[in-house]
Amino acid sequence: MTNAVPPAWPHDVLTLAVDIGGTGLKGALVDSAGVMVSDKVKVPTPYPCPPERLVAEIVGLTQPLHGYHRVSIGFPGLVRRGVVLTVPAFSRREYGGPQDPDLANLWSGFHLADAFAHAFNLPVLVVNDADMQGAAVVHGQGVEFVMTLGTGVGTALFSEGQLLPHFELSHGPFRKGMTTDIALGEARRQEIGTKHWVPEVRQAIENFHAMLWFDRIYVGGGNAKRLDTADVGPKGIIVPNTAGILGGVRIWQMAGGL
Repeated sequence: MTNAVPPAWPHDVLTLAVDIGGTGLKGALVDSAGVMVSDKVKVPTPYPCPPERLVAEIVGLTQPLHGYHRVSIGFPGLVRRGVVLTVPAFSRREYGGPQDPDLANLWSGFHLADAFAHAFNLPVLVVNDADMQGAAVVHGQGVEFVMTLGTGVGTALFSEGQLLPHFELSHGPFRKGMTTDIALGEARRQEIGTKHWVPEVRQAIENFHAMLWFDRIYVGGGNAKRLDTADVGPKGIIVPNTAGILGGVRIWQMAGGL
């Protein structure tokens, strides 16, 4: 988070919620009840995408939206206190391409929350995109785990409704020298086909359960639509991709705002 949180938001506070993905950028206005109150604006994610280009793209994308009081950003990388530590998707010069050291260096340590706060001149929260999606869907009981399936694999963990510090759990080893992020990512799904990809998702869910013993798992992201209820197990729920936008209000509530 950056900028001081106002002592009280207006009762009709509007949040500009932005979902940044490896393939698309999306934004919409969300009211205090977590209801989308504008049309969703979206464009393909540009490549290469260094920090300044991403900020400019988001500002341009959201120009048609007006009247909001704060901004929530869901970002596909490891962010702490608004600072990017790593973002695999944008450390490539082209979608699905090899890592580019120069781009990785540009992103490492970049204060994304400050950059957006300066661009919008409003209070801004920047969190991992899985954290933001999870904020929209968790029930607030027990240990709840969120897994998003898209360009890569996002994860978020909640305990009794509280968002825990973000860890890149999908970057741990999976099999055959691949991380879970690579094995379940979109490039790998296209390579092996959905028929062979779905059992890998099932195995990953079992692996995460063995580590976390979660009470509930929520599976979202663009590729969640390729699964059915049997694939996510008895503790699993498939959630709509719109959660990545609607969580923009809940993360403010979790941060102490209304």
